[in-house]
Amino acid sequence: MTTPENVPHTDVRSALDDISSVLRDEVVQDLARTENVRIERILSRGHVSPESGWYDQDEHEWVMVLQGAGRLQFANGDDVQLQPGDYITIPAHCRHRVSWTHPEQVTIWLAVFYR
Repeated sequence: MTTPENVPHTDVRSALDDISSVLRDEVVQDLARTENVRIERILSRGHVSPESGWYDQDEHEWVMVLQGAGRLQFANGDDVQLQPGDYITIPAHCRHRVSWTHPEQVTIWLAVFYR
């Protein structure tokens, strides 16, 4: 008998597809979601967090830059520059913000939020 757990899934997609070079706003898309894990693709082009805004999340976040570049600023004063292939784990409630993304190229972030 075939069950959903052992049926091959052939709906292959790419995190690098369907990317517009014109982004008025940052684009956040859920790629997968369960009760304990959320995987997002985030598209930025010159977008940053609001000057007064800090992310203070209940979940841990693992984030990787697939294309472009971005800079994260932490409330403790640390800055981290991320290039393609770079990733970082941000613990829950570690206050941070996006302080810069490449203004002439779409930055593709892959973010995994987990508890």
